[in-house]
Amino acid sequence: MIAQLPYCGIAPLPGTLLTRFNLDPVLIGALLLIAGAHLFAVRGARPRAWAFAGWCVAACALISPLCALSVALFSARVAQHMLLILVAAPLIALGLPPAGARRGRARLWGSAAAFFAALWYWHMPGPYDATFTSTPVYWCMHVTLSGSALLLWHELLHATGEHTVAALSAGILTSIQMGLLGAILTLATRPLFFWHLTSTQAWGLTPLQDQQLGGVFMWVPGIALFLWAALRSLVRLRTALEGARAS
Repeated sequence: MIAQLPYCGIAPLPGTLLTRFNLDPVLIGALLLIAGAHLFAVRGARPRAWAFAGWCVAACALISPLCALSVALFSARVAQHMLLILVAAPLIALGLPPAGARRGRARLWGSAAAFFAALWYWHMPGPYDATFTSTPVYWCMHVTLSGSALLLWHELLHATGEHTVAALSAGILTSIQMGLLGAILTLATRPLFFWHLTSTQAWGLTPLQDQQLGGVFMWVPGIALFLWAALRSLVRLRTALEGARAS
């Protein structure tokens, strides 16, 4: 018997999933407070629209039945993470003002290193399983993973011209490291996460199949989105060089 139920409750059965919304008043209040403060502070219709969309995605990832499904399936937990770090984080980052050029390169590489550490740490068997038996650990995972992703996307999307090469390099390396973790999870020959050894069968998956599906969710979107960010930096670099030649 576990000492504490997972934050999102017991693993749901297929017939009950649509009733399993996470209506935690503390979570809902915190999301409304943070998102409201952000939308109030942001200037401009377009940044406000990006921010609103990002916070809506974050709310869906944390409040929808995906929260409960992540107790049963590793692939659902990875899908939740991908929504937060590959959709919500860049949208929210687009709604934030640039931080300025000073120490931009240090911030960029610092955020890339923080995201690398959070992503790999929370997808290791020990820390991952611990999120189901401790609510503080569960929220530590989400805060560090989503927070580091938000910082990284902010630096990638708002990189100034003098930091374009660094943004290109950071985007490529992040794409590689995220793809590598996804590949390890996908190509593993045995299930790595103790928690899901008995929770996937009701959904028609073996623990290994569920883990491999989660690896694919991380592998393909992770490579695509951060590679896009790197190519975006490359296009900006090329435009800057052409402008310099023309002048």
